[in-house]
Amino acid sequence: MTQRRSPTWLKPVVEYGPLAAFFAAYLGYGLMPATGVLLGTTALALVLSLYFTRRLPWMPLITAAIVGVFGGLTLWFNDETFIKMKPTVVQALFSLVLLGGLALGRPLLRLVLGAAWPMDETGWRRLTLRYGLFFAAMAGLNEVVWRTQSTDFWVAFKVFGLMGLTLLFALSQAPLMSRHHVPEEAPPEPRGD
Repeated sequence: MTQRRSPTWLKPVVEYGPLAAFFAAYLGYGLMPATGVLLGTTALALVLSLYFTRRLPWMPLITAAIVGVFGGLTLWFNDETFIKMKPTVVQALFSLVLLGGLALGRPLLRLVLGAAWPMDETGWRRLTLRYGLFFAAMAGLNEVVWRTQSTDFWVAFKVFGLMGLTLLFALSQAPLMSRHHVPEEAPPEPRGD
């Protein structure tokens, strides 16, 4: 199966569409129906990705599996605890993978971002460590929020807080990425003989 060039709207729809649909459904109908909408739109996002690119990106696929498990448990047991724990599990999993890879001498962020932003080895190790610790902190923060705050507050935190904090953290890493950036070498100019 060959990969197709994807339309520009596909990535934002796959990454943010299910979350936007979840939030809209929550506002109109509550957490249980919103969880069902999240399950359906996550599956639809994967189908769209497969149709347009002829492949399934690994991060949305892992997230979809976790959404399927925790969303399914939420609906099956009619217990919102499971869907509230899902961000904790996703963030903790990302942290474990990144920090585990780093412990084994493999800064795994390079596999995801290396083609887009080449950096030296030290930069990849530092960035991977920072993201691993950030995801661990976010997992802990989600636990504190869902266990101590109302469902309305938790939904707003899940939709806006987690995304906003992640964006701010990513922006704060720009100086590190610039310091360790390795410019791509230009191809040699043809010599006139």
